[in-house]
Amino acid sequence: MKHWLWLSLVVLVLDQGTKWLVLGLLEPFEVIELIPNFNLTLMFNTGAAFSFLADAGGWQRWLFALVAVGITIGLTVWLLRLKSGEGWLALGLALLIGGAVGNLIDRVLLGHVVDFIQVYLPLIPLALFNPWPSFNIADSAISVGVVIMLTTTLVTPEKS
Repeated sequence: MKHWLWLSLVVLVLDQGTKWLVLGLLEPFEVIELIPNFNLTLMFNTGAAFSFLADAGGWQRWLFALVAVGITIGLTVWLLRLKSGEGWLALGLALLIGGAVGNLIDRVLLGHVVDFIQVYLPLIPLALFNPWPSFNIADSAISVGVVIMLTTTLVTPEKS
């Protein structure tokens, strides 16, 4: 199933390309409305998802980098051990790998993850979700990968 690693590479290239484009075009916190409820805004996240541990003083950079390396290795080994017919699971794992490596590169090279996609969810009236915390292509790939992976593992009957 190693041929699925091409998708990880596509995610990585798209993620890094869009981040460097946004870094060159926007000032931090500058907002450009593309369509209603969808903006580009440059933000930096030194923490994990939803800025978890963002104010921890810097040590979290290397902790999250080590965790990302470990997860990437584990997911890659899992992907390489999949059997023919497990394409959906391979798809989810490849998305996770590409996203993890994309954010890992930011964390190691820049000390933070570059986020730039900002959406408003007008159907949810809570201020907590409006705007939704900024994210990037890697975060999107990780989220979609997790949904695919969980759906596949929960729906597929276990073979004995």
